[in-house]
Amino acid sequence: MRQTQTSASTIILKRAMSNPPTAESLSQRGLDLLAEGKAAEAATAFRAAVAAAPENSEAQMEAHHGLVRALRDAGQLNQSVAAAMALIALAPGDPLAHTALSISLQHAGFVPEAEAAAARARVLEWKVQLESPAGEDSLP
Repeated sequence: MRQTQTSASTIILKRAMSNPPTAESLSQRGLDLLAEGKAAEAATAFRAAVAAAPENSEAQMEAHHGLVRALRDAGQLNQSVAAAMALIALAPGDPLAHTALSISLQHAGFVPEAEAAAARARVLEWKVQLESPAGEDSLP
């Protein structure tokens, strides 16, 4: 019986090692932890997701966004600001990255800097709207 348990454990361990978690599953774990109020643990999951994701992929950007939020919720405000700045370095034209920075800066007490980041986000959003094809939902 003991050998059967050892064999089963070995098989499970080998499967886990051959199928490491994906960036998407790690990000989902981070979201679940945030929902449970476990922000510090969520930050760990999001860091792992950032590391597991292909460079400059959508999965990496989403994991960075989650990391910014988790650090902020954990009260690690300087780290949240740093994570938001790293996100902007990866996606400088992303209005949501600048919004995340603005929110983190505001929580950290850097109100003028937060307002500047929010203004940058608005400008980038307007740029996106102006570059989008004319359609029913776009600006005239």
